[in-house]
Amino acid sequence: MKYQGLKVLRSYGLMVLLFIFLSSVLVGCDKINAWLNPKKTQTKKLAEGLVVKGTVIAKVNNISITLEDLNQEIDTYNAMVPQDKPELKITTREKKIDYLKNDMIRRALLYQEALDRGLDRNEEVVRALEKSKMDLLAVELIRQEAEKIEVTAKEIEDYYNTYKEQLKEPQERHIREIVVPTETEARDILIQILQGVDFATLARERSKSSSAKEGGDLGFIQRGKKFLQFDTVAFSDTLEKGKVSNIFKGPEGYYILKVEDIRGGKQKSLSEMWDDIKRGLIFVKQQQRIEDLIGKLSREAKIEIYEGQIK
Repeated sequence: MKYQGLKVLRSYGLMVLLFIFLSSVLVGCDKINAWLNPKKTQTKKLAEGLVVKGTVIAKVNNISITLEDLNQEIDTYNAMVPQDKPELKITTREKKIDYLKNDMIRRALLYQEALDRGLDRNEEVVRALEKSKMDLLAVELIRQEAEKIEVTAKEIEDYYNTYKEQLKEPQERHIREIVVPTETEARDILIQILQGVDFATLARERSKSSSAKEGGDLGFIQRGKKFLQFDTVAFSDTLEKGKVSNIFKGPEGYYILKVEDIRGGKQKSLSEMWDDIKRGLIFVKQQQRIEDLIGKLSREAKIEIYEGQIK
């Protein structure tokens, strides 16, 4: 194939086509005719069983392929293409036509031949189709249940007001550190800093931390980069840009910090957060609705699990 990654699409497409065919045609006296004259009956079923919706762009005997079918498959294929290989995506008219000829039409031919050979009655195929039917219907049920979910403006506003602080942009601070083994040494260094000696110079000369060679520079960091006491001091509201902290004890000794810069931490407005909050609430309510439905069905069903048979 000219394009890679099509095997999955072929397998899925073939299974869906077979399922649509079987679920719509294996009824009544047609079963008897199928045994007497299978090829003629299959052709008739193909004509009657598949409802064409959309712009027809190709026909393979009695199977119509629409523009909508083509675009849907191409969208699925393109979504599977790795981000680092955009050249594999089908983006031009010529590539679409090539996909139609070399994949969809070839698959339709194989599908028809498989039906003519009666492979749709193969026990393993029937079992696989039934499993696919189960999966497809379960997914469709979930989709329909999820569509019923609504979120009100009041729910969005209440969520924003409740979690306003957590919805802030994460604040980052550009921190320098000096770490020494004793409190006495730390006090001596702090006095020099307050007298105007450069913090970075003292860090290079006297700090025992791995950041010493960089003048104690840790770059921009968020909470959680170090330990709890470090965060408490570094992100204190009283420790403003350009300010130096008091001495505090940590795992490696005694610390002194300096805030070089502060960015982020902005409180986003309700209008800025509206769509994100709405999506989040819809997702949570959808999950809860499905769990409630499964719980109800479980209580009403007779479920037997034979754990002893699982080896």
